[in-house]
Amino acid sequence: MTSATASRGAASRALLALAIGSFGIGMTEFVVMGLLPNIAEALLPGQWAASPETGIAHAGWLISLYALGVVVGAPTIAGAVARFPRQRVMFGLALALTVFNALTFLAPNFELVAVSRFLAGLPHGAYFGIGALVAADVLGPGKRARGVAFVLTGLTVANVVGVPLGTFLGQQLGWRAAFMVVAGIFAIATVAIAFWVPEHEGSPERTLRKELGVFRIGQVWLALGVGAIGFGGFFAVYSYVAPLVTEVAGAPTWAVPIVLVIMGVGMTVGNLVGGRLADLDLARTLLVGLVGLAAVLVLLALTAQWIIVLAFFVFAVGAVASTLSPTIQTRLMDVAQDNQSIAAALNHSALNIGNALGAFLGGIVIAIGWGFAAPAWVGAVLAVAGLALALTSLGIERRRAAVPVHAL
Repeated sequence: MTSATASRGAASRALLALAIGSFGIGMTEFVVMGLLPNIAEALLPGQWAASPETGIAHAGWLISLYALGVVVGAPTIAGAVARFPRQRVMFGLALALTVFNALTFLAPNFELVAVSRFLAGLPHGAYFGIGALVAADVLGPGKRARGVAFVLTGLTVANVVGVPLGTFLGQQLGWRAAFMVVAGIFAIATVAIAFWVPEHEGSPERTLRKELGVFRIGQVWLALGVGAIGFGGFFAVYSYVAPLVTEVAGAPTWAVPIVLVIMGVGMTVGNLVGGRLADLDLARTLLVGLVGLAAVLVLLALTAQWIIVLAFFVFAVGAVASTLSPTIQTRLMDVAQDNQSIAAALNHSALNIGNALGAFLGGIVIAIGWGFAAPAWVGAVLAVAGLALALTSLGIERRRAAVPVHAL
């Protein structure tokens, strides 16, 4: 049986298998952010004793290293495996995610944990890029977006359930417990993919060289820049939610998972609304979203000392930022021409450059003593920079559209 002829039940099982993996990816990517104080205290005791701020900022490198793994792995792996049967590719990617996350909770020191985080990021973008193609095909013609959305549901649910639960477990049982759970989720996904995802042919004619031709398109670079820089504003805050809650608002540590749930709900709402708005007017949604993100980040920075107000603006940051995710994805696919598969993977590269950039710059302003609310100001600046890139990209597009065909 091929994916194109799968029955309704078989299609549902295949999508569920892929969604389990995307749940694990969402959890492994974001659970670190709520456990930075715990990781810093356990793996960097000297720095933690001298200055918790410095220890947390140093631990934030783990976020950046994972994101850099995504940036490196998404185009190279997605391009290199395009010609192979996709069911086998997805099995291999899920297995790699299992092994690398197991290394994270087994690694004895910060240096090896850092290596494992980079390795765990490598399969991330390819998993979503190739998985989107499988999901689109498994439901058949006319249901492509529905299949892709179902797979991405795992990522959304991870931010509502998986990340707060992992944060709670990490706080109560030690940070390694969270990654033990993550590795277990990927192991389940690996088995489910092996049994439930049907055979799916690759594209033998697509070589890595052909796939990488997408980088010759100037508008692709601008779209990637909007995602990497503009969306980096969200990650500047998300990376340091834990100290924002405990140190700035003065709330107890048990409030951190609750705030993460609130942000996850905001992200879920924003993702759903953003998809609808982007279908109506992509350019306006992109521009208004970036302006809105800058505004709510400034308001968060100004009011973070009050936990209730902080929770409200954390929800707003998650919601506004997530309206941008499907918008940037659609924009990237619009300008990528016939390179749709690698474009889907590159979207995750862009967002994880934003992850690395936001975490890095947020860590710098914390380390130099500007306080745990300072990353929100950094985020606002990044959102404005992303807005400038979006205006440039859309302006070039309008000018080209205005040139008569005979003049080209």
